[in-house]
Amino acid sequence: MTNLKDRLVERLERKEAVIGIVGLGYVGLPLMLRYSDIGFRVLGIDIDPGKVARLNAGESYIEHIPAERVAVARDAGFEATSDFARIAEVDAVILCVPTPLNKYREPDMSYVINTVEALTPHLREAQVVSLESTTYPGTTEEELLPRIERQGLTVGEHLFLVYSPEREDPGNRDFETRTIPKVVGGHTPACSEVGLALYRPAIDRVVPLSSTRAAEMTKLLENIHRAVNIGLVNEMKVVADRMGIDIFEVVDAAATKPFGFTPYYPGPGLGGHCIPIDPFYLTWKAREYGLHTRFIELSGEINQGMPEYVVGKLMEALNQRGKALKGSRVLVLGIAYKKNVDDMRESPSVHIMERLRERGTDLAYSDPHVPAFPTMREHHFDLESVPLTPASLEEYDAVVLATDHDRFDYAMILAHARLIVDTRGIYRGAAADTVIKA
Repeated sequence: MTNLKDRLVERLERKEAVIGIVGLGYVGLPLMLRYSDIGFRVLGIDIDPGKVARLNAGESYIEHIPAERVAVARDAGFEATSDFARIAEVDAVILCVPTPLNKYREPDMSYVINTVEALTPHLREAQVVSLESTTYPGTTEEELLPRIERQGLTVGEHLFLVYSPEREDPGNRDFETRTIPKVVGGHTPACSEVGLALYRPAIDRVVPLSSTRAAEMTKLLENIHRAVNIGLVNEMKVVADRMGIDIFEVVDAAATKPFGFTPYYPGPGLGGHCIPIDPFYLTWKAREYGLHTRFIELSGEINQGMPEYVVGKLMEALNQRGKALKGSRVLVLGIAYKKNVDDMRESPSVHIMERLRERGTDLAYSDPHVPAFPTMREHHFDLESVPLTPASLEEYDAVVLATDHDRFDYAMILAHARLIVDTRGIYRGAAADTVIKA
């Protein structure tokens, strides 16, 4: 059956293969554009009919992806659909679906499993299936492999299975899909060969690994490394604040050391689809082996506690001014999880907003990237972004600077806000008594 592998590799190398991407969000949509740009025909599959309709109309629903790029891809042959039966048309199936946590902070694999269940009846010989969703080591072998082989397809002979974790940094103009190295692990050597052929035309550097499990663990290590170091600097922030030391000054100074130190900066918590979630995938899986991942769980505990720390600093500052938190008018600046994007996933700003709402504040937000609070799985606010003007700022008892977008006029905010709780170090060194570091 090696001719199936060779035939598929040849189709990929000649760009004759049709690429199918399942899940057209912050990962799937840029990947679709990259394959379309280099001459592949791409079929996109998403269960959201609204997204499908907008893409087929040449529109974008992600701020940093221009509609013009979607329209160009559509004119070059890209099509979006919600029909999983069309999986039979493609040569490569790339899965870019969410892997959140449930309310017990355990992996919610329903998106992956439901997607695989929907597509497996339509798989055929000489296809490659690549999972890009971040998950625990063993997922590809334990969840995808048996479901595929249940269809009578032997992985490594008839069909090829790889794991290649997504690496996206929305809003970072220094990197794009093409320039971020891609890790690929196959279930068999033949699978690895096909996986490399799938990604090499689109990605400048493809890094082969020995197995899907090694590739799954690689993605978790990347994100755990970041989560643990952010947890460390968030803890240092609390200690430094109690001692009257500016943690941002300290991190900047430590970063002048040319070796042995990587600067991480504190904030109001962790956000995004990876860092707050992925470490708990390994924590959960490690229990199967009788292991307790103490570093990971401790950093998670610290990072999850930061929104409450910010609210505590706000409460203390209002108290000193003779005001209760309940009934105070509070404006949250920036509700996306990071600067200069519209991505709301796991945003610590939202957790701050929920804690403020629970305590009876008159709550509002301003975010130039999020004009109206979006529909989210777990968080619900019927709010729209408030325009920032000197007059509007003066209406609020306090402003919580949660996400430091470049489009904010920080000098104007400082001049007109009654009280600023700064979680991002924007006003480091400011002498104003209206600024509270948090």
